[in-house]
Amino acid sequence: MAHEERSPRARVLIVDDEKNIRRTLRMVLADSVEDLVDCGSAEEALGIMKEEPADVLLLDIKLPGMDGIELLGKLRKDWPLCEVIMISGHATIQDAIESTRLGAYDVLEKPLDRDRVILSVKHCMEKVGLNRQVENLQSRLSGQYEMLGNSTAMRQLNEEIRKVAPTNGRVLITGESGAGKELVARAIHRLSKRMEGPFVKVNCAAIPAELIESELFGYERGAFTGATSKKKGQFELANGGTLFLDEIGDMSLAAQAKVLRVLQTGELSHVGGERCIQVDVRVLAATNKDLKKSVAEGEFREDLYFRLNVIPIHCPPLRERLDDIPVLAARFVEEFCKENGFKRKDVEPEVIQKLKHYRWPGNVRELKNVTERMVIMSAERLRADDVPEYITGGAAGLDVARFDGMSLRAVRDEVEREYIRTSLDECGWNITRTAERLGIERTNLHKKIKQLEIRRKE
Repeated sequence: MAHEERSPRARVLIVDDEKNIRRTLRMVLADSVEDLVDCGSAEEALGIMKEEPADVLLLDIKLPGMDGIELLGKLRKDWPLCEVIMISGHATIQDAIESTRLGAYDVLEKPLDRDRVILSVKHCMEKVGLNRQVENLQSRLSGQYEMLGNSTAMRQLNEEIRKVAPTNGRVLITGESGAGKELVARAIHRLSKRMEGPFVKVNCAAIPAELIESELFGYERGAFTGATSKKKGQFELANGGTLFLDEIGDMSLAAQAKVLRVLQTGELSHVGGERCIQVDVRVLAATNKDLKKSVAEGEFREDLYFRLNVIPIHCPPLRERLDDIPVLAARFVEEFCKENGFKRKDVEPEVIQKLKHYRWPGNVRELKNVTERMVIMSAERLRADDVPEYITGGAAGLDVARFDGMSLRAVRDEVEREYIRTSLDECGWNITRTAERLGIERTNLHKKIKQLEIRRKE
């Protein structure tokens, strides 16, 4: 006889006071279920659930002592993710209705039909598998966007987020690339009254200037070459939630004017359209630029700046919260060990000391990239020798005397220029690899090269 195809792995518990029924169900499910247990009463079932919970239960409605419906109520309260299939011998229609109301996946009547039992259990196990995937994904996402650290700077930042999140105030988040501005925006959304609504991120620096308006506001069919159908913009997609405009300092003046109109009126119109569309969106913006300087130079609208900068929040660079490195490194090590199927790797104290003596121009993003490299290239534990050379030697040869008489900004630019040029040379001027090494976006690296006038050696 051909074996049944095995369902996703799950623990199945049969609860019936008739031994013959339990034995029959064991035989029916033997080929499709690996972990199968049974018992004769609701009280025994509760003991099993407390010891090692089952994912799927086949539960008889009529049991001695506590009946199946009462047990179902307890299961729904204490083990809400388990799936329950009720078995009815002499149950009434009212029992079946009550079972369904309490969340039973199915109600099977005796004598049991073999194929229906197998199919119902299979569907329950598949549902359990999907629930696990969703739970794991939610756990990974919450970990991915979690703000870690207990330094003074982080405690102050978290306090500011806690105050501003429940309000409708617009927030301008400033800080260097890789410092965690998106995490701040997501934390504000997560703690806001709009938490059930969408969180939509738009990277203004990554979208070409000629496309930013259609991306933000949507377009009508035929609005331009290639617009073969109508499309909603990011403002509409964020309706009822939060729109995060990252790197807003790179937005064109034409797009800025339209964003200002939406902020003033709550209305927008598609590119190529005339109809006004009402939206209810909280806008959070972020930039690594000095927007006051951009306003003075005519590159950013002053009226939009004041609209966005209702509540300013500064995201501190990693060099100003070095005490958070042990916590951050430990989380990243755990994350990359799981991702690569490695056993848990310990981190030697010397590694943390070396990491804490580096200035981290790429901030937390750079630390994450460095940690991933160390996890992959190390043996059973992360040792001092696993720390990249440019981390350990970055400040060793610094000639302070040559900066005599220079302003702090000039010194910073000079050190940054040399560091970026060295990284580019070591990566063969491969922009993607260099950006990954520095822990910054490719677009930001291009801007740095132009801003600092970095030239390739002949």
